[in-house]
Amino acid sequence: MIPEWMKEVDAGQCSCSAVYHGKKGFVGKTIDGIFSFLQEAFVSETYAKRDGLLQTLDPRAKLISILAVIFATSMVGDLHLLVIVYLATLLFAYLSKVDVLFFIKRVWLFIPIFAGIIALPMVFNIFFPGDPLIQLAYLGPGASLGPFSLPESIFITKQGVNMAIIFTMRVATCVSSVVLLFITTPQQVLFKSLRSVGVPKIYVLTLEMAYRYIFLLMDMVREMYTAKKARTIKSRSMFEEQKWVGGRMGYTLIRSIDMSEKVHMAMMSRGFNGDVKVLQQFHMLHRDYFAVAAALSLSVLLVLIAQDFIGV
Repeated sequence: MIPEWMKEVDAGQCSCSAVYHGKKGFVGKTIDGIFSFLQEAFVSETYAKRDGLLQTLDPRAKLISILAVIFATSMVGDLHLLVIVYLATLLFAYLSKVDVLFFIKRVWLFIPIFAGIIALPMVFNIFFPGDPLIQLAYLGPGASLGPFSLPESIFITKQGVNMAIIFTMRVATCVSSVVLLFITTPQQVLFKSLRSVGVPKIYVLTLEMAYRYIFLLMDMVREMYTAKKARTIKSRSMFEEQKWVGGRMGYTLIRSIDMSEKVHMAMMSRGFNGDVKVLQQFHMLHRDYFAVAAALSLSVLLVLIAQDFIGV
């Protein structure tokens, strides 16, 4: 017999439920974000298996080349050079059979959030003086904010806008190079290449285990949310939903610690000595040496231009 309370129909919906007038609550949106991250990560793995330009290079040569270009780009202060290097990353993405639109969106999704926040104070004359471009407010003589004196007029400066654009473009170019390295190299091969160029194995092992545990914990969160939806009959209040999320966070932490201990003991019992072995062997070919030489030459050229040893 079905109890009477299970026959009752709750016509109302709270704002935190999974579906509310066609919209998802905060729990459902978080789970969707997790699924999107997993899907994007798997798409990146498919790019690494394609027969493109960068995929055919030795991972060590690719790592050294891209790191050299990143170091040189971080020293460049000329906007035209930064645009040229950025366009070169788009060209290499195209030659590596990477969807250029996907590549651009993946890079520029985070740049306005982080680089924009850092570069925003540069454009105002409050922090850096310069030639007026757009006046925002007139405060008059003797304006101050507590113990800090303010200029008579607050405006956006030409020099500040130029500095902000150069900074954002530099970040975009460096991030594009890093993303290009990650999406054209399988993760385990990338970690092995880090180890082969002298990075301590404790750092490589930490990165590798953290990368693997991200997917493991996300799958755990998905299972908990699916189990909750399967057992939920009535909608609950926002406070109860938040309380459930807080409880699951603590449970996930405890379970992850317990799992890490068990996994470590299992690895030690199988002869693990702190060094992860990858079956793929690296072989440097002539084109790999040529790629490293070209990247180093370009990096030296960019550094010389940045230090005004070569005029442009």
